[in-house]
Amino acid sequence: MKREEKVVVGISVGDLNGIGPEIIIKAYEDSRSLELSTPVIFASGKTMQFFKNHFKSKINFFNIDRPEKLVHGKVNVVNIWKEPIKIDFGKENKKMGEYAIKSLEAATKALKAGLIDVLVTAPINKHNIQSDTFNFPGHTDYLAKALNGKSLMFMVTEGLRVGLLTDHVPLKDAANHITEELIREKIETVTQSLKQDFGINKPKVAVLAINPHAGDNGVIGNEDDTVLRPTLEKIRHEGNLVYGPYSADSFFGSNTYKSFDAVIASYHDQGLIPFKTISFGGGVNYTAGLDKVRTSPDHGTAYEIAGKGQANENSFVQAIYMAIKIFKNRLDYKHYTKNPLKKALK
Repeated sequence: MKREEKVVVGISVGDLNGIGPEIIIKAYEDSRSLELSTPVIFASGKTMQFFKNHFKSKINFFNIDRPEKLVHGKVNVVNIWKEPIKIDFGKENKKMGEYAIKSLEAATKALKAGLIDVLVTAPINKHNIQSDTFNFPGHTDYLAKALNGKSLMFMVTEGLRVGLLTDHVPLKDAANHITEELIREKIETVTQSLKQDFGINKPKVAVLAINPHAGDNGVIGNEDDTVLRPTLEKIRHEGNLVYGPYSADSFFGSNTYKSFDAVIASYHDQGLIPFKTISFGGGVNYTAGLDKVRTSPDHGTAYEIAGKGQANENSFVQAIYMAIKIFKNRLDYKHYTKNPLKKALK
């Protein structure tokens, strides 16, 4: 694919009782959005027509029976199911979880086959998607198994990128999961992503401490001194611009994060609470480290406002733009790393 060609964006609809379909519709209501990419929504023409009517949208869907039949300049909908569905906005429903997974699995299959270039996922409910055949905590874990590479949840917005050493792990177990091998793997994934996905040649990365005040010399836990600090020193001596561990309580409030290209938090809330406080509604959840590009908005199903027309589509729109940008950056990276002379000239 040439860089200037339209990127085909596959979209999984998420929980149909949530705000996913609404933000998808709002993202593509303006026909100018089709100038950058071609959307392919994995759902049902009848279902999407219901949402169009409910939200009184002027969007036009183009129904197809498989992604190979997509048409550029149209908002394509692949019919994954044909039966009518009763939408009950704001309600958790096991059946909605089943349809969310049908959409996700069909979109992932198309992504692996190269029928779509990138995948943007609308929010799911992590509880109602669970079944005998699907027992993943969320998108990231599922895609880590379905695609190639070592996945990392990478929250991204203008001026801030946050990765995690541990993500969907109970807090009481987080420290036990943090080993030298894991630290090296996550730092390598973040560093490589910054290079190939964001065009940063010499990335500078900060790592947050496991314990309050980085353990206070063992007074509040010794994991920072026995595992994290010595591992970071080894990695830094190998020529990487990796620093820490930093005490997390003052790191963001003091704007220290602005001195780095990325921040790696030790556990989920340590990184995501400050990230969402700074950027909520405009951030993107990017699954770094895989051979395919997947992004999603930085929020959940928002049952409390589902069906009311109040959902803000900005984060979903940013997820689309970021997926396109990363896909094109990867094309450039692949091209210039194959030809060192052209890379030097660039």
